[in-house]
Amino acid sequence: MNTLRYLWLAGSLLPLFAWAAGSGSSGGYVHIPAGTLVSALKFEDVNGAVRIDAFQMMRRPVTNAEFAAFVGTRPAWQRGHVKPVFAGPDYLGHWATPTQVGTAVQGAQPVTRVSWFAATAYCEAQGGRLPLWLEWEYVAASDRLRRDARDDPAWRERILAWYAQPSSKVLPPAGSGEANRYGLRDLHGLVWEWTEDYSALLVTADNRNQGDAETNRFCGAGALSINDRDNYAVLMRVAMLSSLEGSNTTMNLGFRCVKGAR
Repeated sequence: MNTLRYLWLAGSLLPLFAWAAGSGSSGGYVHIPAGTLVSALKFEDVNGAVRIDAFQMMRRPVTNAEFAAFVGTRPAWQRGHVKPVFAGPDYLGHWATPTQVGTAVQGAQPVTRVSWFAATAYCEAQGGRLPLWLEWEYVAASDRLRRDARDDPAWRERILAWYAQPSSKVLPPAGSGEANRYGLRDLHGLVWEWTEDYSALLVTADNRNQGDAETNRFCGAGALSINDRDNYAVLMRVAMLSSLEGSNTTMNLGFRCVKGAR
């Protein structure tokens, strides 16, 4: 290969390599070993521990830059093009343009204001899917050293302290939180996250009538459907998810993808 052609090829591929390095291939995937979980939720058809098969999960939530690369090649998922049934009017409304985040939003921040349908489409494009609730709960029970830290009052208080922070706070870059025992980051303390089966997590008969999506999605009545009533952090998350419709978007809701075990 002559020198000029080599330099042209290297220059053409450099932006692609830089994007891949910066995104960490969507943060990379972490292998999650199989195990069992006693869910904090009360399921009519489940008693005791549930077996969780091995799977892979993204190390951190999907970022604005990664989602921008996705919509950049898929006009059907761009703001202004996506059908209303798949995304509400606030879909990616904080971005400068339908394909560019602009200067007010950082590319490394977790993508928010993204609907369940759009998140599902992104994961499918990566050869994956959204995690099931039980998969998410299984890994989210871990802290830095323990696979299940849910009985630790101090661990619970740290999570609740995040929930007490105003949702208008500027989000840090995805992946900046401490890793848990599996090597996953930001399961707590950054954004809420979509699950594949979010609509099956109904906790009250009237939880779809809570009012504004940004501020009134959290209710205590769901305690009737939870085994561990002391785990209020899980209750709040489930109440929030179960109040959503697939087209909804909020300023503090993102996602990450999972794949089958290798």
